[in-house]
Amino acid sequence: MRSFFDSMAGRLGKDYVPGKSWKSLAEALQAGAILLFDYGLPRRHYYHPQRAHGTLRCHFRQRVHDDPYVNVGVQDISAWVDFTRIAQAALEAQLSVSGFATQAAFLLASGLDEFVAAAASDLERARLAGEARRLVMPEEMGEAFKVMALTRALDAPLAGFAVQDLRHLL
Repeated sequence: MRSFFDSMAGRLGKDYVPGKSWKSLAEALQAGAILLFDYGLPRRHYYHPQRAHGTLRCHFRQRVHDDPYVNVGVQDISAWVDFTRIAQAALEAQLSVSGFATQAAFLLASGLDEFVAAAASDLERARLAGEARRLVMPEEMGEAFKVMALTRALDAPLAGFAVQDLRHLL
């Protein structure tokens, strides 16, 4: 395992987007949308010098660190996505990139506030509000996670991108 991570030094991130997989996914979608939610950035931010060692992050008991050699087998290991690369692969597979936004903007535009407010009880509303906060707060998941919509034969506007659409950054 150590040799794998050592061989990837300075390049750890989700750099590989298999074209054949996107092509077969696109072929399976006759009409509709594919929504992708993941940690990631557009290419010009993804390859910023502050990320010279990649975007590998390890998660263990609500703590984040960058050492994949500790807590082996019991921690989550993730790397961020280059959303520009995904957009290019999708376009090559004849899909349209119909939206790109932060998770916070997408969820708020999709009615997250109304969903929380409609809870059956004050206790349920408080629980949902706490969960929603984690999903939308910038220091939590709201800014780090992005949402991308890939579509085919879909003319309807996507409400989740009404507040923010960052496709120009791709």
